[in-house]
Amino acid sequence: MTKNIVIIEDNSVIREGFASLIDASGDYRVAGQYGSCEEALKSLQADMPDLVLMDIDLPGMNGIAGTLKIKKLFPECIVLIITVVEDSDKVFQSLCAGAGGYIIKNSDTDDIIRNIGEAFSGGAPMSFHIARMVVQSFNRPQDSPLSEREREVLKGIAEGKSYSKIAIDLFISKETVRSHIKNIYQKLAVNNKAAALKVAGSNKWID
Repeated sequence: MTKNIVIIEDNSVIREGFASLIDASGDYRVAGQYGSCEEALKSLQADMPDLVLMDIDLPGMNGIAGTLKIKKLFPECIVLIITVVEDSDKVFQSLCAGAGGYIIKNSDTDDIIRNIGEAFSGGAPMSFHIARMVVQSFNRPQDSPLSEREREVLKGIAEGKSYSKIAIDLFISKETVRSHIKNIYQKLAVNNKAAALKVAGSNKWID
């Protein structure tokens, strides 16, 4: 039986490109295309998707919240994130919300169809880096308020790395590093690096 796929992506060019590719494969059928989660949720009962391709950065409800809602309504439906940047906290958060993997938007067409097939076969298409983040999350103390990426940033600081070096090592921008630092300070109720390291270290929230 042909599998139904729904695409939620606000960029119409990307959305229609995915739709054409999927329909041309002969193995799957595009049951619906939507520019927002709100719009898609109104029609999912009729579309009955076996798999949803979900963008993360959407107007209104983002893809992370959308994934949570879809998995609650349709637990058996597979949600694959479609994203530009794979090594991202947002991708990790989406997986924690119930997504089964992700597809890079500029992947080769063969890779996109292969990843969809992998998901239907019970696999979880994702990079080694993201897979490691998922595994490590299970080992993180449950009372830790820090995300995995925040722990990585704080660990870099503990190792004496500059913001620029941390950004390079984690494949993120220097501005993103600063944003993580700000969030760490807020979560740990501190206002400097030394205090953050002391709190995180005493609680064993970083290695």
